[in-house]
Amino acid sequence: MTAFGVTPSQTVGPFFAIGLPWPDGPFVVPEGTPGAIWIRGRVTDGAGEPVPDALIETWQADAAGSYGSFRGFGRAGTDADGRYAILTIKPGPVPGPDGSTQAPHLAVSVFARGLLNHVVTRAYFDDEEAANAADPILTRAGDARATLIARADPDGYIFDIRLQGDDETVFLTI
Repeated sequence: MTAFGVTPSQTVGPFFAIGLPWPDGPFVVPEGTPGAIWIRGRVTDGAGEPVPDALIETWQADAAGSYGSFRGFGRAGTDADGRYAILTIKPGPVPGPDGSTQAPHLAVSVFARGLLNHVVTRAYFDDEEAANAADPILTRAGDARATLIARADPDGYIFDIRLQGDDETVFLTI
């Protein structure tokens, strides 16, 4: 029998509309949910140009910091200007694997043309200063910490993602 190696990674997309539909799309919670917020942002490349066919996935805990009874998953494509939007609720702090407490955050995956593998980051909230100051990932991010912080907006938060270059978003190795 011939042994086969691992199948190599392939670049992603632009097949999102065909292969990755999600029935609820960007709605982690239904419109009108008490406490619902929009997470909006823009995905740009290394030159600061919009990425018009990226796919953003988010996953998160509920407002109490639990993953148990809350689906917490959303998926949204970017438009021609690289913009995306996901309707959700603000998560609570969650316990870390080492017994620490992680600040409220969204896990964010980005799939885009030209990426051999998707990239993963986190979106923290600018109004969680005390929790952010103690978060184990944010404390290690150094000067790039600002790329992980979503800025308050009237109906939610803005979280822009830069795939490379100046002000590149911090991406995590998983």
